[in-house]
Amino acid sequence: MGIVQIGHCGCVGAIAAPRNVVKPRKEESRDFSGARGSNKDKSMPWKKLDANEFGIQRSMIPDSTRMVLNKLKKKGFQVYLVGGCVRDLILDRIPKDFDVITTAELKEVRKVFPGCQIVGRRFPICHVYVDDIIIEVSSFSTSARTGKAPNKSFRRPAGCDERDYIRWKNCLQRDFTVNGLMFDPSENVVYDYIGGVEDLRNSKVRTVSAANLSFVEDTARILRAIRIAARLGFSLTKDVAISVKELSSSLLRLDPSRIRMEINYMLAYGSAEASLRLLWRFGLMEILLPIQSLFRNLDRLVAPDRPCSEFLWIGILAFHKALVDQPRDPTVVASFCLAIYSEVSLSEAIAIARSNSKQHNSHFQELSSPEKDTADSESKISQQVIKLAESIRSAARKLNNRDYIANAMSKYPQAPGSDMVFLSRLMLERVEKMFGNVRRKGNQERDDVPSLERRINYKSLALGDFHETRRVFARIVFDTIYPLA
Repeated sequence: MGIVQIGHCGCVGAIAAPRNVVKPRKEESRDFSGARGSNKDKSMPWKKLDANEFGIQRSMIPDSTRMVLNKLKKKGFQVYLVGGCVRDLILDRIPKDFDVITTAELKEVRKVFPGCQIVGRRFPICHVYVDDIIIEVSSFSTSARTGKAPNKSFRRPAGCDERDYIRWKNCLQRDFTVNGLMFDPSENVVYDYIGGVEDLRNSKVRTVSAANLSFVEDTARILRAIRIAARLGFSLTKDVAISVKELSSSLLRLDPSRIRMEINYMLAYGSAEASLRLLWRFGLMEILLPIQSLFRNLDRLVAPDRPCSEFLWIGILAFHKALVDQPRDPTVVASFCLAIYSEVSLSEAIAIARSNSKQHNSHFQELSSPEKDTADSESKISQQVIKLAESIRSAARKLNNRDYIANAMSKYPQAPGSDMVFLSRLMLERVEKMFGNVRRKGNQERDDVPSLERRINYKSLALGDFHETRRVFARIVFDTIYPLA
């Protein structure tokens, strides 16, 4: 199902040739000028496509989203799915969320859903609550008032009616062509006014307007371009790649909370390693993050429909920093993992770790060579485990210390200077408590060895539950230190 075949690769260019080419019906293919800044004088196909040709079924839409769509439709409003969810449905991927856009004014949406909330000042939207799920609903009229007016070189498509014109104008305000698709579930139609389907077929991330102008308009689009390319295995078009590099320093002007949100989307939804590779390739790693390891095993456990909280990946950063500062014996790391995973006493965790016959990962450079006198002494292992926990607490505190970050970056004169801090003190205090403590005495003695294959409670993990996050953290670290054969 879907128009392209996803290759098993975490970096750019990982999508194979299309399995089939979806052709719009001739009577539904029209022309309009100017979806792309570099091709504004050329005509682009304007397509109304049968969703069945992409393999999209209404059953792929969650019940909560369908309920919102149906209620607005019954009130006489036009209503569509828009953005990344349409892209992901076409690619047969699990959407991170489902965004709805409607001809209803936001105040009219609130009448249909009295318990919803209007949020956002610059770009207001409605949060519609269905049980414990939030559905984001935007309005065409609000987008028209708050969004940037279409470029004057973008001419109104010939022969389009008012509904087409409203959809077309909204698509021109989108960030990337692959995010500019609309899906009408009631008619089972996908609208493509800006060449999004073509770029899906060609595995390209392309801005709707000229990349340098688009990134100046919204700097966070630089990070979104990386995130989309990493998650889908797409490549950036030439002008996007050039603009990402040339405008990378503008990220320093973004609000820290915005950066944290974008980084969280990269690292907590199953494409952490590929995101880090691209951040490094385009010179953004040294501005935003200090490492790019341990995340492969994180990606194996999380996905768009089962994410983790930000505490987990921040804990991984602090743990890695602690090992970089002071490499540890593999048995010490294993003992630490077992202690926080099952909350047995430190003595029990050490006994289990010492009985482990697996070969540690010799390519993980932050491990020291096993020392016989340490491995044979429970007290020495215990002391080092406690020191490791202390160093993780210290590393977490440093992630919020601007002077420390500036001094650390001064050691790399070839990298762009940055003392950016986007992790709050309160958040890091929570991380310290989660990963910087081990129980020296267990609640009870146990004869069984705790299994690292225990089923993950993903709801608790997404909410940042203390114990579930510790367990998943320990599993990721243990699987990295002692990889499966």
